[in-house]
Amino acid sequence: MAGTILLLVLLFTITPAGTAISNEIQYVLNPSDNLALGTILVIALILGIMHGATPDEHTWPITFSYAIGSYSTRKGMKAGFAFSAGFTIQRAILTTLGFLGLAAIYKVYNLDGPVYVIVGIVMAVAGFYILNKKLYLHLDIGKRLMGGEHHTEHAERVPIHEAGPKNVSLKMAVVHGLIAGWGFGAYSTIITFILAPQVPGLIYAPLVGMMFGIGTMIMQIIFGALFANLARIKKLSEEQIKHVGRMTAGRTLYYGGIAFAIIGLLIILFPLIDNFALSTGNPIPNLDSITIATVLVLIVVGAIGFGNLAIELRKILKYKNVRGT
Repeated sequence: MAGTILLLVLLFTITPAGTAISNEIQYVLNPSDNLALGTILVIALILGIMHGATPDEHTWPITFSYAIGSYSTRKGMKAGFAFSAGFTIQRAILTTLGFLGLAAIYKVYNLDGPVYVIVGIVMAVAGFYILNKKLYLHLDIGKRLMGGEHHTEHAERVPIHEAGPKNVSLKMAVVHGLIAGWGFGAYSTIITFILAPQVPGLIYAPLVGMMFGIGTMIMQIIFGALFANLARIKKLSEEQIKHVGRMTAGRTLYYGGIAFAIIGLLIILFPLIDNFALSTGNPIPNLDSITIATVLVLIVVGAIGFGNLAIELRKILKYKNVRGT
């Protein structure tokens, strides 16, 4: 079911221009004035689904990090839900500010750099917490592989998944959602400056952000389930899967957080970096151009996330082959 929904959304987002669906997408991305409340909320939901389905630096890196550390479909879905819950609360606040006209600060100041730095620090702290436990590569054939004794006889008897990284905290995923949501992009612009000001009254303004957040949540839950099962691509024991997932999550959060902070500082020092965009010809935001945000997603999810997943799987498989298990 999840795969079918994902496929439909991806097909929806890559439909060539000129088709009926493309016209509907353009209507959603360029909503008119004087819309009814129901129409506004439906458009916000669709925008949220599109936002969650496309590679966004405010969602994918964090959902990947927490979901891969959850090592099961159910827990991966929980990770996607936890992050999106915090994100939804923030978006409800943002659209309320949009209705009041207070979100105009985004038109004056570029907050991407500061948000990246703060998100990066929180990611690094979460990653450090997960990894902050002495790790032993307790291979009892260490002498052969390492060229000498590298730990005690007691350590050699400790399985590779023990004395390992801590569990991933979903509470931190909620915190990340609350923080990361303050980043601003094309989708944020539509719901904050076009849709939110059209609602009949202040009481309805949070609903715009809430519907957008729910749309994002739907896709992040799906991606969370998919990411969580990446550690299961090899026939490993449950404990080995947990170890691989937690190590990958910890390193992705830690080193990904450092990458976020560095890029955030670069944007603060050199704002023009944030304006770089190489057009792809696709009309969908997050797919329409290659930007610094795209590079950030590739670094954190692609290089750091999948890179560490491959490293940990290789270590486990090497251990299994040596032990004959």
